[in-house]
Amino acid sequence: MTRPLRVGVQLPEVEREVRWPELVSMALRAEAVGFDSVWVGDHYLYRDDGGPERGPWEAWATLAGLAAVTDRVTIGPLVACVGFHAPAVLAKTAATVDEISGGRLTFGVGAGWNRVEFDAFGIPYDRRASRFEEAFEVIRGLLAGERVTFDGGFVTVRDAVLLPAPARRVPLMVGSTGERVLRAALPFADAWNTWFDAYGNTAEGFGTLNAWVSEIAASLGRDPGDLERSACVLVAVGGGSGERPTDPKAPHVAGSVDEIAAHLSALADAGADEAIVVADPITQRSIGWLSEVLDALDG
Repeated sequence: MTRPLRVGVQLPEVEREVRWPELVSMALRAEAVGFDSVWVGDHYLYRDDGGPERGPWEAWATLAGLAAVTDRVTIGPLVACVGFHAPAVLAKTAATVDEISGGRLTFGVGAGWNRVEFDAFGIPYDRRASRFEEAFEVIRGLLAGERVTFDGGFVTVRDAVLLPAPARRVPLMVGSTGERVLRAALPFADAWNTWFDAYGNTAEGFGTLNAWVSEIAASLGRDPGDLERSACVLVAVGGGSGERPTDPKAPHVAGSVDEIAAHLSALADAGADEAIVVADPITQRSIGWLSEVLDALDG
């Protein structure tokens, strides 16, 4: 029986402090047990949310390292904030990581949301949708092999080109529920991703949100059937650990291996091509337990 959807896993972000050797071990474990993809968050700093001050490792350096040590899994940022870097530089970085991986990068992009990290690292926070529109135009053009000259309110490039030329066009995935961001990206993006709290972490909620995205795509002249759909899913492993706080509006998916597998199958029925598991807790042991969910889906 063919698995009804691809399944990925997000590596730890700020649930606890995780050093490089553990990240490598988890990525290799995920690859070995059959996950299709491994993802890292793109953030710099969290504070003032009721928890301790904390931050993850820089996403692109982490992805370059993961590209070098893994062989099969797709890797990607979940999702890269286009405001953190000059967009032409970001496209160059993505093409380089894709080269290191042998063509296994999915380039997730978004406009960002966590003002704390923007302010702390001196990154403009205002007019994020407008900034995204300009940045995305440069990024997608460069990754399509174009020479790009662009004069915008926020972005200016002069005859930019990616050399060495990328071996392929890196797939783009937009991670947003903002209509302006979606309208800028959907004519060109290969996939759309949503975080679990945007749809309530239920198959029904995903189906409703997915239908709305299809309507936007169709209004832009894009065949909705050509757009891959990706859903992050918050899963409690072994009852959960509290690493990811409970959200009444998007409760953890919990239960037996078969119950988790049934939930993922329901997401596929609601239109998901991919489920990215955000596990609570996220450890090597959790990845091993989730491998049984993969087996149940395959069976």
